[in-house]
Amino acid sequence: MTISGKAKLAGVIGWPVGHSRSPRLHGYWLKHMGIDGAYIPLAVKPEDLEIVLQALPRMGFRGANLTVPHKERALALVDHVEPLAKRIGAVNTLVIRDDGSIEGRNTDAHGFIENLRHGAPHWRPEAEPAVVLGAGGAARAVCAALVDCGVPEIRLVNRSAARAEQLAADIGGRIEVVAWNDRDRVLAGAGLVVNATTLGMTGQPPLEIDLAALPLHAVVNDIVYAPLMTDFLVAAAARGNKVVDGLGMLLWQAAPGFEAWFGTRPEVTPALRAHVLG
Repeated sequence: MTISGKAKLAGVIGWPVGHSRSPRLHGYWLKHMGIDGAYIPLAVKPEDLEIVLQALPRMGFRGANLTVPHKERALALVDHVEPLAKRIGAVNTLVIRDDGSIEGRNTDAHGFIENLRHGAPHWRPEAEPAVVLGAGGAARAVCAALVDCGVPEIRLVNRSAARAEQLAADIGGRIEVVAWNDRDRVLAGAGLVVNATTLGMTGQPPLEIDLAALPLHAVVNDIVYAPLMTDFLVAAAARGNKVVDGLGMLLWQAAPGFEAWFGTRPEVTPALRAHVLG
C-alpha cells in the first residue's frame, strides 16, 4: 500500500515498545481498508513523555495509543480526560482534536467486555458475582466494565489490600476486597473469573489457584495473551469451563481509537486474529 504525503498518522507510545502487537494490528486494518495512513511504534522514555505528547499535534498526528509505563502518568499531561479514563485512572488512547488539544480516553474496559461478549455469548453479567484477580491498571478497567454492565458483585482478590480498597473506592459499585490467601474459596458461586494480573505470562511466575469450588458453567478469562492459552485457562478448560483468552481484549480495545484517527470503524475478525498472532 502506498503512503502519500497526506497520510493520516497514529502510533503507539511505550518504553520499551518493540513487543507491541499494535502496529501489526492497525497495519492490517489500514491495508485491508485501503486507507492512506500509517501507525508506527514510538519508543519513548518516561522522562521524555511530556515533550513527545506536546509534539504530536505539531507533527500532524491524529492520536496514539499508550502502553506501559505511560498510561497513568498521561492523565496529568493531556488537555482533556474523558470521565471513564479518569475513573479508571489511566489513559490508553490519545485523540488530537481539531484545535490541537489532546484528549485522553480509556478503551480497555470496552475491549474487555466486548471480548467476553463475543467469546462467551451465553454469559449473563447480571446473573452471578464475578471474581477479579489483581488490582493494577488492567484490573481497574476490568472492574469498571463489570460494574457498568450490571454484575451484582465483584470479589476483588489482591495481595495488597490497600491497593484493592483504593480501586473499589475509585470505581464504585459493589466490590468486596478479598485476601489473596482466600482466592480459592471465593470462587464458589461465581459466574466469571478474570485473571487481571501478569501471573502466568511468559517469563512471569505461574498463577497458583485451585478451581475446585468454581461452578462448571462459569466463564474463565485471562487478559494475558502470551502465551495465548495460559496454564490457568488450560486447567479451566480441562474441567469443562468455557474459557476466553486475552487476545480479543487487545483487538477490541483498538477499534475505537482506529475509528477516531482514520475515520472508519474497523471489524474484529478471525482473519485479523490470525494475522496478529502471526
